[in-house]
Amino acid sequence: MTDDKLKILLSELRAFPNETEWLEFKVNNAHKLGEYISALSNSACLHDKEYGYIVYGIDDKSHRIVGTTFSPFQKGKGNEDLIPWITRKLDPRIHFDHFEFEAEGEPIVIFRIKATSNTPVKFSGEPHIRIGSYKKRLSEHPEKERLIWTKEPSSTFENEIALHNVTADKVLQLIDYPSYFDLIKIPLPDNRSLIFEKLIQEKIIIGKGTNYNITNLGAILFARELDAFEALNRKAIRVIIYQGKNKLKTKKEQEGKKGYATGFKGLIEYINDQLPMNEEIGKAFRKEVKMFPELAIRELVANAIIHQDFSEKGTGPMVEIFDDRIDISNPGKPLISTMRFVDHNPISRNEKLAHFMRRLNICEERGSGIDKVIFECEYYQLPAPKILEGDNYTRVTLYAHKTLRQMDKEDKVRACYLHASLKYVSGEYMTNQSLRERFGIVEKNYSIVSRIITEGIKSGLIKYYDPESNSKKHAKYIPFWV
Repeated sequence: MTDDKLKILLSELRAFPNETEWLEFKVNNAHKLGEYISALSNSACLHDKEYGYIVYGIDDKSHRIVGTTFSPFQKGKGNEDLIPWITRKLDPRIHFDHFEFEAEGEPIVIFRIKATSNTPVKFSGEPHIRIGSYKKRLSEHPEKERLIWTKEPSSTFENEIALHNVTADKVLQLIDYPSYFDLIKIPLPDNRSLIFEKLIQEKIIIGKGTNYNITNLGAILFARELDAFEALNRKAIRVIIYQGKNKLKTKKEQEGKKGYATGFKGLIEYINDQLPMNEEIGKAFRKEVKMFPELAIRELVANAIIHQDFSEKGTGPMVEIFDDRIDISNPGKPLISTMRFVDHNPISRNEKLAHFMRRLNICEERGSGIDKVIFECEYYQLPAPKILEGDNYTRVTLYAHKTLRQMDKEDKVRACYLHASLKYVSGEYMTNQSLRERFGIVEKNYSIVSRIITEGIKSGLIKYYDPESNSKKHAKYIPFWV
């Protein structure tokens, strides 16, 4: 934020007759700053505010500007820098900014703290809340804690503002509007007012007249340079190519600069250019081909974009390429079980973003993306993809070609389960024959597949379609969730 905008914000905050549950004035005292950040984030959520604020350099009674000697660059406990120390102690790690400037010749520091959403923010394991102008432990007010857990968010990420009060000329510099019209497949208007009318209609920008606000939706999809948007520049997609099968040596690293929509085609082309080549994939392919099918890469990258949790700060979607696999990950735990990605209707944190990307034909219709990934792996006789839920991320791994002998039991059972799931959602059933075809096994070796099916049943991932049937040769199998 510029000094002029900070002075306007300071004037607006000082205009309140008293401190509020989401606004704290201080002079110098930084004692328990982490607890105050926790309290203001939680209270801002309850008051439907986008941010809570701590303002240093203002008398809390008269609201006069008195200046401050506080510096956000002082040390915390253990001689660690204060801001990284506080950030590390927050759970979840909500985003907060600090701004230093002068007003009336006096130094001022403003902390702008993002309101939490559905999860109370803890500092050093303890959540806090503001009651009136006092900081309290949230555990002393269980009714407020329940409200935070159950409160519907007042706004979505897409509707929030990435950049405020931008001139019309600046909007056209920051937003790649020709790409928008090209992707939406309508001619670029030769009238500037019609361009702005369409951008407003799509909620890419908000406002009228001479100045506009650029929404997160507009910036994350159509930014010419994501670095121009402070809150979004860490959301660029990173592609890292490693030498070998581990992360010990990085060959190359590339971070996207454009918005997701304007840069998607180039991103997929770049990833494909970096993929190792295979001389053979399965018995039918004896030519040099890319290690992974492009459609699978495209779907998984689109899914990582759509399903990421934007409240996870300092991280964005990532593509990591190894000699034997590719990992595609996004911030945030999945909203449904990883075992139900095939059949469950997808639930997106960012529905407007997802809908826009479907309109632009960047991703498939609802629910069909992961099916296509599994189908591509089966068609090219690759090992089944592996979906992993981490503490604050979701990762899908595609593996390079392996013979059946090279696959371990986990590989085989996972492929068996996903094959049964894909068959079921396609209106069919898995059989010994269909799984043989999936693995490229000739009929005389049907017993090999029978053993894989037996392991799948033991694992609880598949079951008999008709448990009463005595025919094992023609038995049908279904996933456990049917």
